[in-house]
Amino acid sequence: MPLRKPMSIGLALMIGLVSGFAFFKLGLPLPWMLGPLICNTIVALAGLPVAAPKRLRPYVIPIIGVMLGASVTSEVLGQLVQWSMAAVIMAVFLAVAATVSFVLYRRVGGYDRVTAFFSAMPGGLNDMILIGGSWGGDERKIALAHASRVLMTIVIVGLVFGLVFGVRSNSGAATNWIAVDALSASDWAILIGCAAIGSPLGKMLRLPTGILLGPMLLSAIAHVTHMVEIAPPSLLVVAAQIVLGSNIGCQFVGSKLLDIARDLVLGLGSCVSMLLCATAFTLASATLIEAPLPNVFLAFSPGGLTEMSLLALAMHLDVAFVSVMHILRILLVVAAAPLVFRFTGSR
Repeated sequence: MPLRKPMSIGLALMIGLVSGFAFFKLGLPLPWMLGPLICNTIVALAGLPVAAPKRLRPYVIPIIGVMLGASVTSEVLGQLVQWSMAAVIMAVFLAVAATVSFVLYRRVGGYDRVTAFFSAMPGGLNDMILIGGSWGGDERKIALAHASRVLMTIVIVGLVFGLVFGVRSNSGAATNWIAVDALSASDWAILIGCAAIGSPLGKMLRLPTGILLGPMLLSAIAHVTHMVEIAPPSLLVVAAQIVLGSNIGCQFVGSKLLDIARDLVLGLGSCVSMLLCATAFTLASATLIEAPLPNVFLAFSPGGLTEMSLLALAMHLDVAFVSVMHILRILLVVAAAPLVFRFTGSR
C-alpha cells in the first residue's frame, strides 16, 4: 500500500539526511547534496514510495543564493573584464558540445529531430522542456535527458574531484562551520532580507534561475559593501542541500529502470561527451583564460547553475567565475536554441 504524500516526502528527506551524513563521513565533496541525490535516485528507480519535497525548494534555493553571494569580494569583481575571453570560448564550446550530443541522440538514439535537438542543448531543464514541447518534441524524453545530464554531471565531477584530486568534504570542517548563534540580530536581518527580497526581485528582472540569482546578487552587494561579514549558518545550508539533492533524485519516481534504461544510457553518453569537450576546451584555452584550470573546467561542465556553484564552493574555487559562466551558458542556449533550430529546420 503506497504511503501518503507527506510520509513519502518525509522518507525521501530521511534517506537524504542519512546518506548525506554517510557521504560526509566518507569525506566526499558536496556530501549533503551527492548523498541524497544518489540514494534517492536508487530508491526511486527501485520503486520505493518516496516523493520529491518540491514545495520546500522555493524556500531553500534563496538560502543557497545568499550563501554563494557571501563568497563574492571586491577583488573578484575586479576580474570581470578578464573573463571576456572566457565568454567567447564558452559560446564556441556550447556549439561543439551541443552538436556532438545532438548527433548522439539523433543517430544513435533514433530520437526525432526536435526531441534530439532540445535534449542536446545544455540549457536549463524547464526552459528546454517548454521550448522543445512547443515545437512538437517529446517532453518526457527531453526532461529525462536533462535530468540525467545534471545528475550524472554532478556525480561524475564531484566524485572525480574527490577520489582523483583528493578534494575532501571534511577538510577544515571545524573552522568552516558557522553556528546559528554566530550571527548577530543585524546579520540575521540583512541575510533574511537578501533572501526574501532577492527571490521576487530575480523573478521580476527575469534573471535565469532568478530565485537563486536575486538573493545571490543582494548578498554579494551586502558583503562587498561590508554591511554583513558572515554567511548563513551551516545548518541551514546543509538542510537546503539535502532538499535539493532529494528533489533531483526523486525526479525518477514512477520510472521503471528497464523502461528508461536506454534513455539513461544516452544521457550518460551525452554527459560524458560534454565533459570530454569541457576537458578539451579547458586545456586548449589554458593560456587564453586568466583563471585556474579547475575553475574553467567547472565553468564548462554541463551541470545546473545551483549545483555547479555549490561544487565550486565545496572545492574552494572561484564561485563568482563559475556562476557567471553558467549564467552566460543558460542565456546563450535559451536565446540561441530556437533561432538555430528554426534556421537549420528551414534548411
